[in-house]
Amino acid sequence: MKRTFYILISLVVLVFWSSCRKDFEFSPSTGNLEFSRDTVYLDTVFTDIGSSTYNLKVYNRSDEDIVIPSIRLGEGFGSFYRMTIDGTTGISNGSDESLGKVFENIEMLAKDSMFIFIETTIDIQSLTNQDVQFLYTDAIEFDTGSNQQNVELVTLVKDANFIYPQRFQDTETGEYIIETLEFDVDGDGIDDETTLQGRFLTDPELTFTNEKPYVIYGYAGVGNGKTLNIEAGSRVHFHANSGIIVTDGGSIKVNGELSTNQETLENEVIFEGDRLEPLFSDIPGQWGTIWLFNGSLENEFNYTTIKNATVGILSEGNADAAIDKLTINNSQIYNSSNFGILGRATSVRGENVVINNSGQSSFAGTVGGKYNFTHSTIVNYWNNSFRQFPTLLLNNFFVDENNNAVANASTALTEANFTNCIIYGNDNPEMLLDAITGADFVFKFTNCLIRFDDPNNNFDGFQYNFGNTDFYDSVFRNEDPDFLDTDNNKLNIGADSFANGRALSLIPAGSDLLNTPRDASNPDIGAYESIIFDD
Repeated sequence: MKRTFYILISLVVLVFWSSCRKDFEFSPSTGNLEFSRDTVYLDTVFTDIGSSTYNLKVYNRSDEDIVIPSIRLGEGFGSFYRMTIDGTTGISNGSDESLGKVFENIEMLAKDSMFIFIETTIDIQSLTNQDVQFLYTDAIEFDTGSNQQNVELVTLVKDANFIYPQRFQDTETGEYIIETLEFDVDGDGIDDETTLQGRFLTDPELTFTNEKPYVIYGYAGVGNGKTLNIEAGSRVHFHANSGIIVTDGGSIKVNGELSTNQETLENEVIFEGDRLEPLFSDIPGQWGTIWLFNGSLENEFNYTTIKNATVGILSEGNADAAIDKLTINNSQIYNSSNFGILGRATSVRGENVVINNSGQSSFAGTVGGKYNFTHSTIVNYWNNSFRQFPTLLLNNFFVDENNNAVANASTALTEANFTNCIIYGNDNPEMLLDAITGADFVFKFTNCLIRFDDPNNNFDGFQYNFGNTDFYDSVFRNEDPDFLDTDNNKLNIGADSFANGRALSLIPAGSDLLNTPRDASNPDIGAYESIIFDD
């Protein structure tokens, strides 16, 4: 009992002593801080667009509690960088813009550490009026005098052509309203107000060059009778929920070219998001889509890469157009959160097309239409989440307001020809031909390599009769395509690929996506001729 009593008394004394203890005594720092890195690279940003947040860890390895008299940016209140330390934004010179530049008397316990979070937004015009890109540097200075220690900050800033909708202030409420697109949505000849934020491109804006990148906020519209021409080497970046819409009577011509170096596509045209940091290089769904609206004409994509969209290309209507509504050659579409190419009662022709890594289907031809692909690699190795649909989806109906499938003359699949194509992925089967009565469903696969295994006979319609040469001619199923690296969208095939030498010989034989001449007598299936992989 006595022992218990003494223990309780000791605990009470200890708690009382702790509660009455004076504040920790902090000694001035002596210039012996350690850092997780000596330089923080904030990668590449566009002018006036904020960067991601980067961090620096600071260590007090000593046995003493210390106070750092000052932590500041070398450029002081005029720096384009800003910091947060322990959730605080430092002192101000009287304006909110000056916060995050200068901090005083930062305390650190012995053997402790802290994070500094760093961001930047830079106006390149205030730095130079000549360079398209500029290397902006500063430093975080810890303490002063003989105790000063520095950590360098480096950012590459790119100038760009910015395209964005106007903002108007409501005279009654004072709220700002962002401009939205108006165009004929229902085909009655009258422009309709839409909820798509954006504006139509002016005539001087209808040619994109490779002199500066383009950054688009909202949807850039191509109007009736207008053509958007995008020159070789152009780079087009989209903010979240942004894209291009080509409306009734408009066209887009993407004129990329193959580089003289066959290992790269540096003269191609690239469409991607506006976040340039490596972290965002392959994140799907960063922007909207390139929308070829009903009535747009003769849209062409050549040597183009489209990546990290919600839908790479959405093509609607004009299934019976004399010249296909969408022609896409020598192009790649990667990392689409929904579909690589989504067609709705439309007409698409493609050659040397590569599509991979789509949240739903890499290619979907829905509500009928006309689709012809040659020497294309249409695959799906999506691994970010569960996907509902296979790599390739075709159907001949629409779903009405009562959730009923409806097929009629307007939903007919009049053509769906896939010649010398690889249709594959990390699921099985990777092809769904969803046909119902009431509309034509015309298709043929010729010299294709397809992943389709149905051991339980779940697919028993006429469209899955692989022995019928009217539908399937020299089709190979479930053999190894031997891709180089599906996770990184490298869909070249190797020397061990089953696709080697099994394509139908065409006249002229042509070249693959990298301009390698195809073997005239024994070409390979897919967009690439085979190569020998390095060990």
